[in-house]
Amino acid sequence: MDIQKVGVVGCGLMGSGITQVVAMSGFHVVVREVSDALLDKGLAGVEKSLSKFVEKNQLTDVEKKNTLARIKRTTAVSDLKDCDLVIEAVTENPKVKKELFAELDRLCPKHTILSSNTSSISITEMAAATGRSERFIGLHFMNPVPLMKLVEVIRTIQTDDEVFETGVQFAERLGKVPVRTWDRVGFIVNRLLIPYLLDSVRVLEQGWGSIPDIDKSIHLGLNHPMGPFTLLDFVGLDTTLFIAEIMFEEYREPRFAPPPLLKRLVTAGWNGRKAGRGFYDYSDPKNPKPMDLRLV
Repeated sequence: MDIQKVGVVGCGLMGSGITQVVAMSGFHVVVREVSDALLDKGLAGVEKSLSKFVEKNQLTDVEKKNTLARIKRTTAVSDLKDCDLVIEAVTENPKVKKELFAELDRLCPKHTILSSNTSSISITEMAAATGRSERFIGLHFMNPVPLMKLVEVIRTIQTDDEVFETGVQFAERLGKVPVRTWDRVGFIVNRLLIPYLLDSVRVLEQGWGSIPDIDKSIHLGLNHPMGPFTLLDFVGLDTTLFIAEIMFEEYREPRFAPPPLLKRLVTAGWNGRKAGRGFYDYSDPKNPKPMDLRLV
């Protein structure tokens, strides 16, 4: 199947990034948000990101202009009705997602492929809200979308083989590296990442080392780009807690259970970089300081 026009639902951090890479790759994109204010914010981020590509000579001014011209903004779900592929990137709430997909199923023609960028929610569960489970896949992009190469392409037991391969080829046309996986909670990346992050919090709770020393151990000892607490703050502690709770609910294994400290930080509103504090204090964003969490 040839994808020509793509719809993106949600223009937040992930949705705006997906919109950008799809438009940069030559596709016409319709991006939908619930308000013009949210569209303004998301598309301002797209323009800022494209400007950085121009500054680095990775994009010309003409290419930037053409990319922006391929993006149509809307607050109406009905404007997605003639898209060949729709990618959902709204809040991680199963009820909201299922209601959206039921509406898209009614609006879109039979050939349209519906997909979700979810990092944790069952693809099968969302597909069941539609009458086209065989034309439903997961397309899980990594954050930040314009820079990260990986896309997890997820199939269910109902997904049509041709639809699945269309998803793989679409990711390749975006210049991404697709990996094929099945609809299991966490997919590949989070199935491996979340237990590692939770164990890092437990190591801190148990007094094996300080926040900076544990971060340095992983960064320098294992050659990771950043340590676990820096990564947790970047991903968002609330996001990590949400995914961990879904994985624990699914598998009922202790390694997926959120540690008490993670719960306390989220309850306090210390959700990481976006909140100004998490495991680090970002009062000076260029020089974050480890928090005194009074664990002794």
